[in-house]
Amino acid sequence: MTNRIRPKIIEFSTLDSGCSYLKNRTVRMQYKYIENCPSLLNDGLIQKGWRRFGNYYSRPQCSTCSECKSLRIDAKNFTFSKNARRTIKKNINTVFTIQKPTISNEHLEIYEKYHKYMELKKGWKTYGIKPKSYYELYIAGTQKFGKEILYYIDDRLVGIDLVDFMDDGISSIYFFYDPDYAKYSLGRYSIYMQIQLAKNFNLRWIYLGYYVKDCPSLNYKDRFKPFEILQNNPNDFEKEIWG
Repeated sequence: MTNRIRPKIIEFSTLDSGCSYLKNRTVRMQYKYIENCPSLLNDGLIQKGWRRFGNYYSRPQCSTCSECKSLRIDAKNFTFSKNARRTIKKNINTVFTIQKPTISNEHLEIYEKYHKYMELKKGWKTYGIKPKSYYELYIAGTQKFGKEILYYIDDRLVGIDLVDFMDDGISSIYFFYDPDYAKYSLGRYSIYMQIQLAKNFNLRWIYLGYYVKDCPSLNYKDRFKPFEILQNNPNDFEKEIWG
């Protein structure tokens, strides 16, 4: 009999701090640090609105605001619109591969380049990334469910999509791309490819993270209809309600 390694879980919350999504708001985050997280627990947390980065799972616990809404796309019933087909056609020569998350100089260079681009485009704060930080955010804690989807154009790496494969869907963790290839709409294309993968593997949902109506960096998510919003803020022993 194989001995399963029990997960190590540490729970904590932050103090109130400035919100990154909405001006003049504060945020308090609830965290679970989990080593050796089994797939079943990972699935359950994501279904309850938690987000995974490395070994850390987090979700907002703000006392005066509930604008962060967990959103999942109904991939099974999603129909590709004319605009979606146009984006897919634009990437007819874009190829991708799915593998365990890795780190390379290309990863770090594209990450830095993307965030500097978004700083100019949307006013994001950029802090730079070291190999250790990248590892802790995107490689640690992946177990068997964490994957990266690498996108190539003319044999050049142009996009990295970090995801978790779940029993009922795909959790979209983070995507970044080389801004020299912005004309290919790689952000939208990566979501369309997640939806197509979900259809191929008979998975129902794309867990797209938080939708915030008044945040330009997050309000695009309601374009991917049909979708559901998490209606409650369930604890570990409560059933999540999506609708």
